[in-house]
Amino acid sequence: MVINNLNKQNVKTFFTTLVLTLAFNLSFGQYWQQEVDYTMEVSLEAKTARYTGFQKLVYTNNSPEKLNKVFYHLYYNAFKPGSEMAVRLKNGADRNGRFKVDIDSLKMEQQGFLKVSNVTQEGKPVLIEDSETILEVTLNTPLNPGESTTLKLDFEGQVPNMIRRAGKNSAEGVAFSMAQWYPKMAEYDIEGWNADPYTGREFHGVWGNFDVKITLDKEFMVAASGYLQNADDIGKGYAERKKPKTKKGKITWHFNAPKVHDFTWAADVDYIHDTYPGPNDVTLHFFYKNDPEIIENWKKLQPHTAKMMEYFNSKIGEYPYKQYSVVQGGDGGMEYAMLTLITGGRKYGSLFGVTAHELAHSWFQHVLATNETKHEWMDEGFTSFISTLATNEILEQNREFPLEGSYRGYFNLAMSGVEMPQTTNANRYKHNVAYESSAYSKGSVFLGQLGYIVGKEKLFEILQTYYNEWQFKHPQPNDLRRIAERISGIQLQWYITDWTQTTNKIDYAITGVENIGRGSVVHLERKELMPMPQEVLVVYKNGDSELHYIPISLMRGEKENTYSIPWKVQKDWTWANPKYDLILDRSVDAIETIVLDPSGLMADIDKNDNFYVKKNTN
Repeated sequence: MVINNLNKQNVKTFFTTLVLTLAFNLSFGQYWQQEVDYTMEVSLEAKTARYTGFQKLVYTNNSPEKLNKVFYHLYYNAFKPGSEMAVRLKNGADRNGRFKVDIDSLKMEQQGFLKVSNVTQEGKPVLIEDSETILEVTLNTPLNPGESTTLKLDFEGQVPNMIRRAGKNSAEGVAFSMAQWYPKMAEYDIEGWNADPYTGREFHGVWGNFDVKITLDKEFMVAASGYLQNADDIGKGYAERKKPKTKKGKITWHFNAPKVHDFTWAADVDYIHDTYPGPNDVTLHFFYKNDPEIIENWKKLQPHTAKMMEYFNSKIGEYPYKQYSVVQGGDGGMEYAMLTLITGGRKYGSLFGVTAHELAHSWFQHVLATNETKHEWMDEGFTSFISTLATNEILEQNREFPLEGSYRGYFNLAMSGVEMPQTTNANRYKHNVAYESSAYSKGSVFLGQLGYIVGKEKLFEILQTYYNEWQFKHPQPNDLRRIAERISGIQLQWYITDWTQTTNKIDYAITGVENIGRGSVVHLERKELMPMPQEVLVVYKNGDSELHYIPISLMRGEKENTYSIPWKVQKDWTWANPKYDLILDRSVDAIETIVLDPSGLMADIDKNDNFYVKKNTN
């Protein structure tokens, strides 16, 4: 045996390593989360849009593997001519409508950049390799499981024109939207390093604590992730700048943001700052331009935002922080830790809708934080689903089918000929429209259909359990599936496989109805590849109605009756057989109407053959 050749010290080391490895495997199982603690100081010169900063980062390796390297994101380097993002925007199969500016046409003062220098580990210089939006750092001392190390660096950057999510001088006049502005540690998870070049798509981050000091001219109001630590100093400085003939000077804003995976801020000289009480002692902050045309809407938004948070708390789980800010800035809307940047000059319905969507991201992206690059539908789609329901309830829209927009978006995608599986990396979609529809619409329909398969009440029990068990753990699709199976008693591997890993479609039809003995038979057919359980509503001429439930054998279980009419469970429909005969105990002459999926929650791509209506022979 090899161990016979080891000396006592080596034997001791061998067993210590073995015990540590076993402990990590037992403690974390398949999952573990790295940890980062940032201490940053940044100073912004408003006239030039240049900033300089210092960063101290304590990185803890909670993985069971030794790390020889770490990687940082340098997002602002994408905002300059010739960047990988600029190239990608020009060679996509269709136009990315989220980018309003041609990056290759930017002048020097309009571009963005982020440079680092003096990178050290434990005070000693390290070898770095700059690859545009990714910085590769070779550690002097490899980081073993359970160990922490301190990395320091200096950085300087230039805020680009408002292009995508971040930038200066937005179309609505917001001075600075500071998203993705600092050297950000890439996430290392069970699939390895997530160090994709930034081409304008999605993010994945490491949770940790942020201690950030921001220095800029006193005339600016700052909104940021986290909790303001020096409110008294800021209040005094803000009051001084209002006095005539007072030197403006600079002031430092100090924020702490605990257990988040990003830090964002915005600054403008004309911000109005309001607060409003949210549920569970959360303080809601609102920062918006002092523009008479938008003030009324932003005042109206405040109590509604509290209702949104209350709705999401009840349907998903409690928001874990004590602060949330809705900030005018950026382009469109984009979620960040404890904060969102949205455009503010909207009609009220749009302002409410974008706020609801971005706020819902706090649960799915900033607490659960599935890797958006690989499973963007679990964030964007689930957020679209829950925010649509919230909007329908809070604004009392009373829509019979509030998810109609999501289903319509999916149907357009399914019939477009450009759909790709949802497992496609967000950066690798050939068509931008396919990415958008897959992430938002098809992702939302995933939950709508899951409710169809397991029942509405079970669906929300699944979401609540998912949130409680997987917060701050970066869950993957299979984690949600296993919870859904546990709660519903239904096997769901077939569903998550067909819906997310293929472009298989759903299409069922009633192909005929005829008498058989004293009853009748309804001939059903599966015309596309994806199987689904069937709910068949039969309405008789005498006013009776009944639902016939046909499980598929892949489910190995059944949904409970969630309707108020008689429910008859039929034999399973096997996937290998595309046809099925439903036997009724009444003749064809007794039937008024037959409808497949009366709920509308099954995403059948052709509903024209989902109905049977008895022809009037008179």
